[in-house]
Amino acid sequence: MKRLLKHTTFLFISLLLFVACSEPKTNCLVVEEPVEYVNTLMGTDSEFALSNGNTYPAIATPWGMNFWTPQTNKMGDGWGYQYDAHKIRGIKQTHQPSPWINDYAAFSLMAVTGELKFKEEERASWFSHKAETAAPHYYQVYLADYDVNVEVSPTERAAHFRFTFPESESSYVLVDGFHQGSYVKVIPEERKVIGYCRNNSGGVPENFHNYFVIEFDKDISGIKTWNKDVLSDGIEEEGYHVGAVLQFNTDKGEKVHARVASSFISYEQAQLNLDREIGNDSFEVTKEKAYSDWHSELSKIKVEGGTIDQQLIFYSTLYRVLLFPRKFFEYDVNNEVVHYSPYNGEVLPGYMFTDNGFWDTFRAVFPFFTVMYPELNNQMMEGLVNTYKESGWLPEWASPGHRGCMIGSNSAVNIADAYLKGMHDYDIETLYEAIIKNTNGYLEDITSVGRYGASYYNELGYVPYDVGIHENAARTLEYAYADYNIYKLAKALGKPQEEIDLFAKRAQNYRNLFCPDNNLMRGKNEDGSFQEPFSEFKWGGAFTEGNSWHYTWSVFHDIEGLKQLMGGNKSFVTQLDKVFELPPVFDDSYYGFPIHEIREMQIMNMGQYAHGNQPIQHMTYLYNYAGEPWKTQYWVRKVMDKLYTPNPDGYCGDEDNGQTSVWYVFSAMGFYPVCPGQDMYVFGSPIFDKVTVSLPNGNTLTVSSENNGKENVYVDELKVNGKVWDKTYVDHDELLKGGTFSFKMSSEPNKKRAITPDSYPPSMSTEGE
Repeated sequence: MKRLLKHTTFLFISLLLFVACSEPKTNCLVVEEPVEYVNTLMGTDSEFALSNGNTYPAIATPWGMNFWTPQTNKMGDGWGYQYDAHKIRGIKQTHQPSPWINDYAAFSLMAVTGELKFKEEERASWFSHKAETAAPHYYQVYLADYDVNVEVSPTERAAHFRFTFPESESSYVLVDGFHQGSYVKVIPEERKVIGYCRNNSGGVPENFHNYFVIEFDKDISGIKTWNKDVLSDGIEEEGYHVGAVLQFNTDKGEKVHARVASSFISYEQAQLNLDREIGNDSFEVTKEKAYSDWHSELSKIKVEGGTIDQQLIFYSTLYRVLLFPRKFFEYDVNNEVVHYSPYNGEVLPGYMFTDNGFWDTFRAVFPFFTVMYPELNNQMMEGLVNTYKESGWLPEWASPGHRGCMIGSNSAVNIADAYLKGMHDYDIETLYEAIIKNTNGYLEDITSVGRYGASYYNELGYVPYDVGIHENAARTLEYAYADYNIYKLAKALGKPQEEIDLFAKRAQNYRNLFCPDNNLMRGKNEDGSFQEPFSEFKWGGAFTEGNSWHYTWSVFHDIEGLKQLMGGNKSFVTQLDKVFELPPVFDDSYYGFPIHEIREMQIMNMGQYAHGNQPIQHMTYLYNYAGEPWKTQYWVRKVMDKLYTPNPDGYCGDEDNGQTSVWYVFSAMGFYPVCPGQDMYVFGSPIFDKVTVSLPNGNTLTVSSENNGKENVYVDELKVNGKVWDKTYVDHDELLKGGTFSFKMSSEPNKKRAITPDSYPPSMSTEGE
């Protein structure tokens, strides 16, 4: 199939391709060119008060060291690109993983004509989404105020710009080094600009620099530089905020190319990155290579059937999954892997990855990598080894170094899940040492690294509510789950039985916070009494960006144990049902105002279900553990249909480094990793007629769905490789064998299928039975 469409803002002209299908809303074709189905603007209609994704259009290659993005808002604003903005200030190199974490090492290029305007407010040009093309591998925008068309395509560490100018002796390219320390130097005889930028939002050593090199293919006719707001005729400038102006004499329609690369190591390394990744390639060649990179990755999962919107959502979310964590390493002159350490400021051998919050991504992003990218996951684990050696701690939120954000010690989950599923090409003993260190303390001044409240947790079995440690119940639940993973890893590594037993015991600490009066998790005081007063709808306090209805289900590893605490299947299901039946009321007294996560739950009108934040995203799959799998099928499909669209408001909350995206990717295929650290995936309700997954071991997994459709959300029958499958889960090894998962769908629930205890997914309480 030829490329289906020019990838404009909304991809809906693809409807024309499917008029021959028997059902008007169903695509009967296999998606052959998945890049064309990615809307990089999905989620960009966001702001501080309400997130519809909090994304930006990342012009990048998968896991690239550098991304590029159009900049609509002022320098340093975490919401760098907002869909409803009218003006663009430049195209900036960005490393931002989240607006809440903000950016680092950013600089920008901008084209202007006529009267020279270099200040970002003054130079900003009107633009329209109708004259904008946004794709993973390519971005184009028409700058209306200057009659300039700007295009950019990326490599991992470089990018190729193409500026199409009008006839003018006053055509300019501005290089903005941004604030917090920058430097530029123009070398006219080489048609080159070099410089550095030092802007960051924390997590960097004193010697942090991002060195850049920019080469043009046309003689520079005039040069100016600026320092803060002062323009001069010099060729070199250094200060808090500096930039350069390159003037060109252009004919109508003349194209001026700029090749750009950067390095966290040196100018020489930046030049090496440029020569190696772009060299003498034309703009079109760079564009085609970037397209090929994305096509290669996205086409590993081919979908057929479903609605066009579902296909657009699927590949738009898959694109997001493949962005983070970013490769924070480079290849030296000998083609050896090296990295600038964001922890100690040294240039060292080996892999390094960054820009990731494990509180979000342990849930399904890293499990996705264990299935689809084991080699890359091995490299990421090596990067964790290097982080520990260079900082003394494992990262929990890195951007680029340790950042104080969120809770838990979820690095242990990622490490254990990778090792237990066969990824062993790294120093696991060093990582195990690091994990154990995490369990006994935390990094001073950055309480998100290690375990804040570890001494209380280790002694009492929980972090108390009344000892000044915020979000204590959430910490307890996440530590207990991490301890389950440590227990499993310790067994696999043959550690002393006493150590294995210790973490097995701690994995049951979730029980200490369970309140039988209301079948909910609740903060507990140091003296053993439950917190008073208690509001089940109170966000924050004992919990992290959620309330008790969200965190009660954070017992990923022992749903059977949680179920028994609640009194068995019936009361467990009743409690699950209440999540959707209760009104979307909230208590925001901890924050003093409704934070955006609260507002997103409220306006979605799904009761207390808050899919826009991560803690509850696995909850819809838990009916499988209690003999009512049809409710999982109903609610999983409801969430996919209601809370995702392929549009700028396409998410129901923060996208968060691929987690809210990967939930959709897994769920659309019909299964989800409820409990990383256990080698199984829980079944849901697939949305496509056929999904073909090219596994990295050479096997092919085909998920087919007979009689699928908007109303046919229930699984009437499932066969795995031709065998009737009454379990509500499949194990990791079975999945990696490939073969066929064959679903027969129905508009009515099959209440006789997969309802007995032997069909339930495993839990810690039932492991070994």
